[in-house]
Parts: sequence; structure tokens; C-alpha cells
Amino acid sequence: MLKEVFHPAAWIGDELLWREDWLTPLTPSDIEEMRRALEATLDRPMESIEASDFPLPGLGPKLLSIQRQLEHGSGASMLRGFPVREFSEDEARRIFWGLSRHVGTPVSQSAAGEKLFAVRDAGFGENDPRMRGPNSNKKLSFHTDRCDVIGFLCWRQAQSGGENELVSSMTLYNEINRQRPDLLQVLREPFVYKRHTVDGGNDRAWCQQPIFSFFEGHFACAFLRVLIDRADADPDLPNLSARQKEAMDFLEEVAGDPDLHVRFRQDPGDILFLNNWVTLHRRTAFVDHEEPEEKRCLFRLWLSVPNSRPLDPQFAENYGATGAGAIRGGMKAAAATS
Repeated sequence: MLKEVFHPAAWIGDELLWREDWLTPLTPSDIEEMRRALEATLDRPMESIEASDFPLPGLGPKLLSIQRQLEHGSGASMLRGFPVREFSEDEARRIFWGLSRHVGTPVSQSAAGEKLFAVRDAGFGENDPRMRGPNSNKKLSFHTDRCDVIGFLCWRQAQSGGENELVSSMTLYNEINRQRPDLLQVLREPFVYKRHTVDGGNDRAWCQQPIFSFFEGHFACAFLRVLIDRADADPDLPNLSARQKEAMDFLEEVAGDPDLHVRFRQDPGDILFLNNWVTLHRRTAFVDHEEPEEKRCLFRLWLSVPNSRPLDPQFAENYGATGAGAIRGGMKAAAATS
């Protein structure tokens, strides 16, 4: 058996919601600061806006505190109370971008280079190459995204469903170590990932990385089973062993324990930040509204943060840089064609 991980991010279930570092209510003063910063940057392309261009004298220190606790605390934080109905969709996107620049640097989420991604049901068929889990209404499995920190602004919520579920990957590690230490050893070995169908700028058809790892004393968990299963199904790529499949099945079984994960539903105006190295997340299926202007929509950012942990060099193929605080992660934009 390996050593147990002790860390503030090793929370269990609903315990997260009672943590002091979980919820930060936005004050009227915070909202007024965002409004003023928005007005001062309306003539700028959104993606050119940096933290220094979007001054938040009162809210800024709170965002830096969130940045610190994402790395050294629970790894999950909610900003609550952004008045979405007081702003247009474009204004809300700009404010979300501006305040998130105080947390980290946005990285690309597609081959098109888009850095602010709309999470909504696009109606793509299951075999459509544009299909991504966030652009469907189906239940998603527990996973991490290819960045240090992920941020979600809830713009509109579904008619029903669409709840968030989070689990501490440190708690997962400890629980698997307690019940099946033999499988934990398997999860620390490299798994083959196939390139995503929307990752057209990536010149690597596949990569390898562990699910659980430690480097220079720092824990990290990365898991996106859909790309592992696609690699296994590809006749040109190595097949999963029976032990690897058993280990992933057991990880998902443990993560699905309602006593270990927490479920909640973002309300419009909620802004959720998660450290991908210490939390896994998923979404329940949802039923949407009939009216297009009322359909569920969240805005998502992938952030590289300046206080990030160093990573095992095996992550270099998928994330680029692995040093502490390095700009890393995301999808490379595809070269333009004439």
C-alpha cells in the first residue's frame, strides 16, 4: 500500500460546500467595479484584455485569494451573485474574461483557437466529428480538462437537470489505495490517449500519460476516459490490458459513490473555478427549454495559472511545458489554409 495523501484538497463529498474557501459572494461594490472595468475596455478586442487592463481594486484581491486556494486549498471555488440579467451576452463574456485574467491566462480550447467556449447543446449527431461532450445534453463521465484551472460562468440554466458533480481526485487516490492498492499501481502507469477529433492543430496522433502521478512531491491527476477508449479501439494504437480496464472501471465506480462526490446546480450568475489536477467533474443529463433564447448556456475558460505545480515530464506531449507556473495546456490552433 502507498502512503495516504494529506492535503486540504482531499475533501469528502458535501464537506466541500461547508469549507470557508468554497463560496465567495459578490458584493454590490464588486459588481460596480466589474461594470466600470467593462466600460473602460469596450473598445478593445476581448482577448487582448489582461488583468492590468481590467482593474478590480476590491474584487481583485479576492480573485488572487481564489487563485491561491485553487492550488493550495480545496481546489474548487464558487463566485456567486453576478447579475447576468443586467448585462448583454457579449458584456457578460467580457466581464467573465476580465475577472478570470486575475486568476490566470486563457488557453485555446479548439483547433480554431477559441479561448472562451460556449457550453450548450448544439444538436450534433453522435458520429459528427464536431461532437464534444459539452455540446450535448447527455450525462458526462467524471473527467479532467487539458488545463490547470477550468472556469464556468452559468449564463442560462436548463429546464431540468444539468447538475454539477465534483469529486476530489486526492480522495479517490486514497480510497483506491485503501480498497485496491494493486489497481492504484496500474493507474500510476502511462495510458495511451488518442487525439480528439476537434484537436486538428495537434500534430500528435496520440500521447501517453499517467492518471495519477507525483513529481517533486506534487500530486496530479488527469483523466479523460473517452480518449483512452478511442485509443484502445484504434487498430494502429496499443490496446488496453485487462488490468488497465479494471483499474479505470474501479476508479469510476469509486468516483460515483454519492458519499464521496458532491452534487449541486449552478444558478445563472454563478462562476465556478476548478483545479483540474485535484478535482474531477461531470454533468448530469438535462432537458432544455423549447425557446432558443432560454436554452442552457455556460461560458467556459481554460486557464493556465502562474502558481501551478510542476508536472511529471510525461505530460509534456499533451500539455507542452511542465514546469511550475509555465503557460501550458489547451489545444493548438490549426494552421490557416487558403
